[in-house]
Amino acid sequence: MQLITNDQVRNLGNLELLARQVVEGFIIGLHKSPFHGFSVEFAEHRIYNQGEPTRNIDWKVFARTDKMYTKRYEEETNLRCQIVVDTSSSMYFPEVTGRSEDHVNKIRFSALAAASLMNLLMKQRDAFGLTFFNEGVDLHTRPKSSTTHYRLMLTHLQQQLDYPTHDVKTAAAQALHQIADSIHRRSLVVIFSDMFDDTEREEDLFAALQHLKHAKHEVVLFHTIDKQREIDFEFENRPYEFIDMESGERVKLQPQQVKEYYVEQVAAYQERLRLKCLQYKVDYVLADIKGGFRTVLQQYLVKRARMR
Repeated sequence: MQLITNDQVRNLGNLELLARQVVEGFIIGLHKSPFHGFSVEFAEHRIYNQGEPTRNIDWKVFARTDKMYTKRYEEETNLRCQIVVDTSSSMYFPEVTGRSEDHVNKIRFSALAAASLMNLLMKQRDAFGLTFFNEGVDLHTRPKSSTTHYRLMLTHLQQQLDYPTHDVKTAAAQALHQIADSIHRRSLVVIFSDMFDDTEREEDLFAALQHLKHAKHEVVLFHTIDKQREIDFEFENRPYEFIDMESGERVKLQPQQVKEYYVEQVAAYQERLRLKCLQYKVDYVLADIKGGFRTVLQQYLVKRARMR
């Protein structure tokens, strides 16, 4: 599978090009994997059925094949997908600067994963919309499948990369309830979020996921995380100043002083989240930002196949 290099991710100024590279590499990889049975040929025509209007028949294809096919226009879609991206300040961890060794943080991973998903959805003539949330819903677009719509969605994603937010908190539960109410037709809802919210609102967050399912949507939660730092808490044993990107609160300590307790608490929360998703029939996927995009696209294809 074709990989996106660190140098390419350093400048995400062309999301369309990078998304296309991710999808093309993924499709090539499918042919060499146990998932080669998935459909990766994206037909632009369908067989003409007697009694349908003749205005959409592709007469050029008829002249070549002596068979009648109708053109599949962009509004003829098989699936509606709403891609939901958490844009709170914690999604900008780790902070990317010109001197950073790594050039992927949670928002960059989510943006390129979302762009790649939209590219794949468009190839399959599926409709897709985009939603951003932090303390509320900032953007909510209705699903379409046109190239113009795709490029507009890429522009929205690019703006999130170009203008990082500071001290913007998460109200995931409130936002997900609002999103559930705003999607009026059964859809596949794909969420990219680190799911960091006020621990006192944990049950509200779980209830919001349940609301999405109650509204008859299929839901995939990509728990977007820097596994090395945020779950395993792998830091050198030296003094650090840790800064809460959403509140600005600062604390100085050595990682080894709190590592055991931190890892235990984060693992317990992750397990509660996973079990709630299992209970509500929400697909839970841990998306490590250093793990590439194959997991995201493969999970989408699996989910799409189940929805047929």
